[in-house]
Amino acid sequence: MAAGGYAAGSLPVLGGGGLWAPRGSAAETVGAVVAALGLTLLVAAWWRYGVLLARGAAGGVLGTLAAWCAPLLVAPPLHSADVYSYIAQGAMVLEGYDVYGAGPSVLGPGELGADAAASVGGNWTDTPAPYGPAFLLLAEAVVKLTGGAVVPAVLLLRLVALGSLALLVWAVRGFGRGDGALWLAVLNPLLLVHVVGGIHNDGLMAGLMLAGVLLAVRGRWVLGSALVGCAVMVKSPAAVALLFIAVVVARRGGLLKGLVLPPAVAGAVAAGASLVSGTGFGWLGTQSVAGAIHTPLSLTSDLGLALGTLVADDPEPVKAVVQKLGLLAAVVIICLLAWRAYRGRIDPVLGLGYGLLALVALSPMVQPWYLLWGTVVVAAVAWHSRAGQVLAVLSAALVYETQPSGHTPWYGFVAAGLVLALGALWLRRDRWPSAGSGAGPAPEPADGVRAV
Repeated sequence: MAAGGYAAGSLPVLGGGGLWAPRGSAAETVGAVVAALGLTLLVAAWWRYGVLLARGAAGGVLGTLAAWCAPLLVAPPLHSADVYSYIAQGAMVLEGYDVYGAGPSVLGPGELGADAAASVGGNWTDTPAPYGPAFLLLAEAVVKLTGGAVVPAVLLLRLVALGSLALLVWAVRGFGRGDGALWLAVLNPLLLVHVVGGIHNDGLMAGLMLAGVLLAVRGRWVLGSALVGCAVMVKSPAAVALLFIAVVVARRGGLLKGLVLPPAVAGAVAAGASLVSGTGFGWLGTQSVAGAIHTPLSLTSDLGLALGTLVADDPEPVKAVVQKLGLLAAVVIICLLAWRAYRGRIDPVLGLGYGLLALVALSPMVQPWYLLWGTVVVAAVAWHSRAGQVLAVLSAALVYETQPSGHTPWYGFVAAGLVLALGALWLRRDRWPSAGSGAGPAPEPADGVRAV
């Protein structure tokens, strides 16, 4: 994958030097084939590893993780050009632009971050940042340290991604479900491709969120809520975790305490980050900008567009209504899961995982790596369950949707569909037991942690 990426990866238009420079269509085709073969070997090895773990094998996951990450460390960005947006937005903050009012296109030739802005994907060139102030502060620091040079900035942000990977490892291990949980959460090809290779900040959001939930489960809910507040200041979907931390606190200290104090702590962190960053509270108004970009994986957007085409001359108003109904349905599902967790019918951590998966499934914009939001949580407490098995199949399929260049051609969906079909056959023939699935009454989460 790394070798193919030097010819077929998300190479920068400017500032890549000799090593990351585009090499022509023939070399790109060869690189794409090499990367696809490598990806298929990775998926097959990972899948087989999970089967062995499910049958009782143990050991070696962290060593394998290090070995699989190593070739990706100095590779160009893979399967996404989003990292160039991060660099350009960091430069915008440093130069005093309103990052929540304009897109990277405001950076003119010769300005700091202009080389990165030239490589930003077309949909995002004029789009304000949908990320929180904490992440923009981090991106600004990277630009300061590298002077906005594309290759050093990309590699430094990849180090941040590796830090988020280490945080995820710590948090997943803290729940005590062993090597299998690490296999599904962090050895997952979807995470390796899109967090290590593609450097998406979803890894940082997930790491902070899961670490905060673990601390809350262990009784340190103030620090846990603060970490979740930091995760929200990277990407807002992490706010769902606050509801389930509230459940954990409420079951121990009363409903009023649970509903008021964790959100108050996280809110204080968010307010502090907004003030310290200098970017203000503009992030509150940009959380819906991504929904304006149609992604084929969004069921509500596809359904809304189809209905709008059938019943109206302009499908967009109908599409917008269906998208809003989808988000409303996700909120209802999340609230029902939180209520079941409060009544002791499901583990609150597992409820959070399912809630995040529902949010992704019903969102107006869905990217393959969004599946990781709920997958890392479910893996931490119930990897060896039917849900964990289904998430493994979805991860193996969705990793094919984008190409190393970051584009999403039709044959990527065909490959994903083929893997999904093979995975469905596997699900029927090799059904994992439901132990740890969270069905039925669940004990207090802290009890399970102490037992470990």
